[in-house]
Amino acid sequence: MHVKVAVVGAGFGGLGAAVRLRRLGVTDLVILERAGAVGGAWRDNTYPGCACDIPSHLYSFSFAPNPHWPRSFSGQPEIRRYLEHLTDAFGLRPHLRLDSEVTAARWDADALHWEIETGTGPLTAEVLVSATGPLSEPSLPDLPGLDRFPGAVFHSARWDHTVPLRGRRVAVVGTGASAVQFVPEIQHQVTELTVFQRTPPWVLPKPDRPITAAERALHARIPLAGTLRRQLACGIRELQVGAFTRHPARMRAVERLAALHLRRAVADPELRRRLTPDYRLGCKRVLLSNDWYPTLARPHVRLVDSGLRAVRGATLVAEDGREATADVLVLGTGFRITDQPIAHRVTGAHGTTLAHEWRDGMAALRGTTAVGFPNLLTVIGPNTGLGNNSMILVIEAQLTYLADFMRKLAALAPPGGRAALTPRPDAVRAWGGLMAARLANSVWNTGGCRSWYLDARGRNTTVWPGTTAEFRRATERVDLAEYEVLRREAVVARG
Repeated sequence: MHVKVAVVGAGFGGLGAAVRLRRLGVTDLVILERAGAVGGAWRDNTYPGCACDIPSHLYSFSFAPNPHWPRSFSGQPEIRRYLEHLTDAFGLRPHLRLDSEVTAARWDADALHWEIETGTGPLTAEVLVSATGPLSEPSLPDLPGLDRFPGAVFHSARWDHTVPLRGRRVAVVGTGASAVQFVPEIQHQVTELTVFQRTPPWVLPKPDRPITAAERALHARIPLAGTLRRQLACGIRELQVGAFTRHPARMRAVERLAALHLRRAVADPELRRRLTPDYRLGCKRVLLSNDWYPTLARPHVRLVDSGLRAVRGATLVAEDGREATADVLVLGTGFRITDQPIAHRVTGAHGTTLAHEWRDGMAALRGTTAVGFPNLLTVIGPNTGLGNNSMILVIEAQLTYLADFMRKLAALAPPGGRAALTPRPDAVRAWGGLMAARLANSVWNTGGCRSWYLDARGRNTTVWPGTTAEFRRATERVDLAEYEVLRREAVVARG
């Protein structure tokens, strides 16, 4: 099987890419999805309380607004239903190949195409779009004795709903975005709940509320109302970018709001002390919750402000020596952000994998294309992450870049032949230098914390150091001066 474009992943990025390609007239495409349904992270994460921390009207594509969001911050079921609706509304089902995990992809320099191996058979594609997403592969801790824990163990992104929690002792490792949502949801079921906290997060109130029937009717009848609501939410977040990227000291005002939020919920001064971060707000992901702090103040909930060091049978040993006993262990330990599995499976023009090329840090031109990997585009690639706005805005900008990339290929291909674009090393180095310079004074680099924004070498290869409007301008077109053009003439059959 040969296609013009193969898209890997059927989450927001992959589905959005397919919609944009079809609108461009590219219908010779396939969406390769390892699971049995679309949805990406919003299919996989089904833990209790799973919801988005971006306003609903900002967490949808501008070309596919949803006037029926039930809450100002929607939950996982509603977001997954939106993605299923998107798949049907834009006719993407015929392009889907489900249960087709990509196990390998190799660039053929002679044929100018990608040779792709999947769980359902091989195929070739002239263009490969990787939209697997940074939040697709759970990060599992390497803990001595974890494999001998006698009870159930699972990651929050692979929640085991067959495990009963009622009346049991449950331990949670991690206090990130997922834990802040599921811990309050499960606390009323368990007899004891122990939370291992390596570093306390900054937590702000979540302004969540039901969207009234009148509001939904207004959005449905007058689409401009929903558009204005989206633009307002985006504009407010764009105004905050300067504090994240250039003036972290401005975060002090927001820290005072977070401290007030903590004081109102937790009366015990010692517990408040252990829940107060010692780094600048924004250095790690800022969390939104109205029930996280009240949950930790409950009598049957114990906060161990130390990381988990080892597991000895049913006993969990913290780094400071404190111990806890549990029947169920839930790992809220995040994802493989800077070491994504797909990078180990993609082999480029030099015979090396993307993971090998990125061994000293991820690097991609305009967050999308990598040296030595012709006609490979990554949606949500290096330095495209946001600290305070919707990733859908970044995805849409990259889809604009993808569309222009396809137009350039069509214009550059010889009659009956093919063309490929591979970014020039000097262009990628210049882009990476610009990113490093702009991130040097950012809160992520100077805020005094250790976070997943930084790789093992301490380099920030994940975050975009500007507004989404700036990113949109940076990706509105493909500059051929930044690329080397490869061509393959038409092959004439001889009889």
